[in-house]
Formats: sequence, structure tokens, C-alpha cells
Amino acid sequence: MTEAISLKEVTLYDQQTLILDHISGQIHKNKITTFIGPSGSGKSTLFRLLNGLRSANSGDIFIHNQNIEDIDPIKLRTMVGIVLQEAILLPGTVYDNLAIAPRLHNRTFTKEEAEQVLDSVGLERHFLSKSAHTLSGGQKQKLSIARTLVNKPNILLLDEITSSLDQVSAQAIESLIQTIHTQYDLTVLWITHNIEQAINVGDQTWVMMDGKVVEQIPSKQLYQSTHPRVAEFVKGGIN
Repeated sequence: MTEAISLKEVTLYDQQTLILDHISGQIHKNKITTFIGPSGSGKSTLFRLLNGLRSANSGDIFIHNQNIEDIDPIKLRTMVGIVLQEAILLPGTVYDNLAIAPRLHNRTFTKEEAEQVLDSVGLERHFLSKSAHTLSGGQKQKLSIARTLVNKPNILLLDEITSSLDQVSAQAIESLIQTIHTQYDLTVLWITHNIEQAINVGDQTWVMMDGKVVEQIPSKQLYQSTHPRVAEFVKGGIN
């Protein structure tokens, strides 16, 4: 199976504190890999390494067989898009938010292009002229996803993107991600604290604890894990 991301002994310290401890593994291309584990286990920090927002102290990260250190940071953030838990929107309209990346790259971004990307996330076209801050929580998250898709990434990082949404909105986002994953041939990495979500959307799941990957397992087999700490965690015994 083709790898989109390969990590080899990736280690990160914050001052004297070990945050990521010799992380190794492969993320399969065009699959959804979910990440679970207690708070503070290093999941979000790992995502920031993959997006170039932080750098490891040692080890190697390869994106499509190219060392991340050899990829131009601007190109990297085009290849590897990230959507965060809280949709950070700019003042202005929905169109203004979608057009920010093309404008930074001195590229024209037409209304037709904006409408197409809204179509892909299930937002009606008339939203283009609305103020972004008048949207509901679910709509804001869809806009945040759409804004990331404008760059046409190969890899999409999702960091707890449904944790602040109600159940109906969260399920709508789950369905949306599964749809665009297929539509855009995306490799998706998704941090979630919801075990059922990890199983429902994931092909593979990485379980992180204390800065380490303690298990990489097919998502549907999470409840059958024989790793003692993983078994306790998925049954609700670890926070």
C-alpha cells in the first residue's frame, strides 16, 4: 500500500519536556487515519509537525517520499491542509475567507470557483455574500474546510473538528469528510476524542499516549485491542 506520510524516530522536546518520543509509522495514501488518546499525548503537536508549524528535534518526516525539510514551507502548507477545532474566520464575507489564500499567492479567485468549493462542502451559493461571523457553528466549520480545500491539498489534517458541535452537526461533518475524501482523493488524518467516530470514519487508528504511538490498528478492531492500556482507554477508563 502506498504511503503518503512516513515518520522515522520523530522526537520533539519543549525545553526539557519530552513531547513526542521516537514516533515511527506510515500513513497510507487516500485512506482515513484517526488519532485517539488522552489529552496531552502529543496528537496536535504531531499534526503541527506535519504541517510545518513546528520542527522536530530529531528524526525524519517524509511527505510523498520527500523529506519535509526539503519542501518549501509555503508549498508544504498547500500540500498539507489543516482544519482546527475552532473555525478561525477572518472579518468579512464568506467569499473574503475563501479568497484569502489565492490573494496571498497573487492568484485570481473567481466567484465561480468560490461557488464550486461551497458546493463541495454543502453550503448554498448565496452564502458567499454573507458575513462569515453570522454562520452557525456547523456552517463555520464547513467554511473552514472549504477554505482549506481552495489550496487543493493532497493531505488533510483535522484536529477535533466536531468536538464543539451538536450531534446532528457533527454527523453532518463526518459525512462531508467521507464524501470529500473520495471526491478529492485525499489522505485524511483526524484527531478525535470520540471512539465511535474514530471507528466509524477511520480505516486505521493510531493510539497515542505519553508522546508515543502505543498501537496502530485497523479502526474496526479498536474494541478488540489486546494492548492493556488501549483496551482500558477505549472502554473509558483513561481520560
